[in-house]
Amino acid sequence: MQKISDHDLVKLYQSGTQTALEELIKRHKRSIFSAIYLIVRDRPLAEDIFQETFIKIIKTLRTGNYNEEGKFGGWAVRVGRNLTIDYIRKMKRDVTITDSEGNGIFDYLVIAEESKEDQIMKMQSEHQLKNLIKLLPEEQREVLIMRHWGDMSFKEIADKTGVSINTALGRMRYALNNLRKMMVAKGVQI
Repeated sequence: MQKISDHDLVKLYQSGTQTALEELIKRHKRSIFSAIYLIVRDRPLAEDIFQETFIKIIKTLRTGNYNEEGKFGGWAVRVGRNLTIDYIRKMKRDVTITDSEGNGIFDYLVIAEESKEDQIMKMQSEHQLKNLIKLLPEEQREVLIMRHWGDMSFKEIADKTGVSINTALGRMRYALNNLRKMMVAKGVQI
């Protein structure tokens, strides 16, 4: 028996066959969920965004706004990634950006129930992390700050620093690895 293509399943769903959508979900749920989870690294949040992704996919298919530029699976993964990025951007806008030293590179989310001890421990950990970042080689520190606190893409970082995208990615990987090692060695927990 020959497998029905995604294109045909989309057409079947648009003509009213509900099982076609179920098959599309079954085929692509792992890759869509993985793409979301790799960004947020939080299972419950990834599940919520996954649900939102399929709500958006269903609305797009029902309204006839889906035009197949490529494969359904790739498009569905992009929808999930875009919703995840939108969520992260919204969260960043909702967070007050301050820093005990006025540097403006760490985001603080002050929760009403947070105890004074928790606030002090958090500030100490973030202060230790800032000090560890200062110990990174200049190229690694620069890429890390541009990526995480400057919200720059690796293409933008590559253009700004005059290196290839692969070099920027490599510097980021080394920066994160070095930070992890230093955090373990110094007992810093964030």
